[in-house]
Amino acid sequence: MRGIRLKLSQDMVNYKKPASFQLKETYPLPPYSTVIGMIHNICGYTEYHPMKISVQGKYFSKVNDLFTRYEFKNGMTYDEKRHQLNVNGYGISRGVATAELLVDVELLLHIVPEAEEDVQEIYDWLLRPLEYPSLGRREDLTVLEEVRIVEINEDVAGYDLELEKGYGAYIPVSYLMNDYVETRAVDGLEYSGTCYKLNKNYRLSNFGSDKAPKVFRRWETVDVLYGRDIQMKRKKPFYVDELGTCVFLA
Repeated sequence: MRGIRLKLSQDMVNYKKPASFQLKETYPLPPYSTVIGMIHNICGYTEYHPMKISVQGKYFSKVNDLFTRYEFKNGMTYDEKRHQLNVNGYGISRGVATAELLVDVELLLHIVPEAEEDVQEIYDWLLRPLEYPSLGRREDLTVLEEVRIVEINEDVAGYDLELEKGYGAYIPVSYLMNDYVETRAVDGLEYSGTCYKLNKNYRLSNFGSDKAPKVFRRWETVDVLYGRDIQMKRKKPFYVDELGTCVFLA
């Protein structure tokens, strides 16, 4: 199958965990939904184009940074003793919060659209995007180091194949259950790493009525293991691109 190999770098970035508020924590790599959102934004897509994604990369360190946080309650009127901002009679509180940032991020992404014709279209838009590419927050700009169309095939190697030095990856749990991948065991565990339930794409669902709709996003998630020191086992089938890089599609 054909896909797009995308290598990029970022200075300081936050891939926010949905349930973190007081400290805006970050994932170690961008979740699938963040990558898919970037691709759709760059291409100007207004409807979801199904695609599979592989995410791997590394970062140098983590730091904490301050940012301005705005809080409001639906329908709460302005109170000068409580609120800092008055917006059309409604009160908004302004304060300081902390965000966790990854420093000097390197990412290697593989994008495999379900529709074959999307491969060339996405490639062209990545070379000439509608606006500057960002991944994570709006201000988290990206530098596209490499963009190329590659063939991704299932292969059986006669030797163990490892990730690039220092790189980690999101590995779908299905890869581990099928015994394709091994990671360095710790304290008797078969696999070492951190388990995440990552958002990928969503469908709009109405939990109200036709007259009073309440539309929410219903996310489809992928169970993954984030780990390093990863090897694809010899004499086992796995996906690899034409440059010899392992691909973990989800």
